[in-house]
Amino acid sequence: MTDTDSEPDSTDADPSTDTADSDPAAASGDSQTLLVSSLEASTGKTAITLALARLAAADGESVGYMKPKGTRLQSNVGKTLDEDPLLARELLDLDAEMHDLEPVVYSPTFVEQAIRGREDPAELRDRVREAFETLAADHDRLFVEGGGRYDVGGIVDLADADIANLLDARVLLVAPYEMPSDVDDIIAAAETFGDRLAGVVFNDVPDAVYDSLETDVVPFLEGRGIPVYGVLPSERKLSGVTVAELADELGASTLVDDGQDNYVERFTVGAMGPDSALRHFRRTKDAAVITGGDRAEIHTAALEAPGIRCLILTGGHRPSGAIVGQASEKGVPILSVQTDTLTTVERAEDIVRSGRTRDAETVDRMERLLSDHAAVDSILE
Repeated sequence: MTDTDSEPDSTDADPSTDTADSDPAAASGDSQTLLVSSLEASTGKTAITLALARLAAADGESVGYMKPKGTRLQSNVGKTLDEDPLLARELLDLDAEMHDLEPVVYSPTFVEQAIRGREDPAELRDRVREAFETLAADHDRLFVEGGGRYDVGGIVDLADADIANLLDARVLLVAPYEMPSDVDDIIAAAETFGDRLAGVVFNDVPDAVYDSLETDVVPFLEGRGIPVYGVLPSERKLSGVTVAELADELGASTLVDDGQDNYVERFTVGAMGPDSALRHFRRTKDAAVITGGDRAEIHTAALEAPGIRCLILTGGHRPSGAIVGQASEKGVPILSVQTDTLTTVERAEDIVRSGRTRDAETVDRMERLLSDHAAVDSILE
């Protein structure tokens, strides 16, 4: 995936051979750098990064922030529109310029240009290094946020491991956990980061697997030399969106207003027969059913399942008065959109993945979670 024509010093640098002339941390004084990376996109990486920065600031440190690769974009081209550096600048009261906070806009257009050989990895590394040096000069400690997954950026030799080497940073890996096989991904990431990996924080861990993670998985990883700094439990307001937020983002019409504060964490598509649908809906929780507005039998099945929080009807079709009445009686909101079912599913999942609740309140909650469930002092050591 990497550009084999890039200059030799722009790829796979051995951190043990770095010199003061090429090491931005050495050049900028005593700035300490922590890179917060993640196994997957939308694992709470931004909230954890900013929460740690604020906790360090509360201890009297001058803290800075940067996101070398802007991946959470509102636009594919033009000016930087990544929401994370904007939020960081507000919450950390930073005066830094956006081109320093986010030196590379990692948009689909950028990726296409890189594949065509129109982006120079060496020049991009210089851009990141110069932005880092500018920011580090004014702060005791810098918090660097990775972009999406830890391997994003490899096409221009700027995956998170490359950036950690470039900026002489320790790495905190944010990981989800649902099943034992997820440990394979953590071990693979640990091998990628090598000695730069400081440790792992598990985030948004469901109650069903919390105990087994703490009693079995954590000791196993630490036995492999991978420190685990915390296991953060799932918290509804950090892992879902309200129906009202969902309606706003989808541009939906609201046919039943009740239950606008319901939280939706997942989506299920009503594309099966009514009997199968009812069995399926009863096995899920905190879900929105997305189905055609003309599928009355699916609407009825969804309204009989206790874990369904919302109906999203596609194609611009309106349900019968009986369905509307039943939904009102049960307090289940109904949203109507003009788009087809597949498009609606993609957009809805995008909304949840992008973390629409990511704001000052989210960072406040994450600060409390880290303080209660993680070894913050060890992370910031």
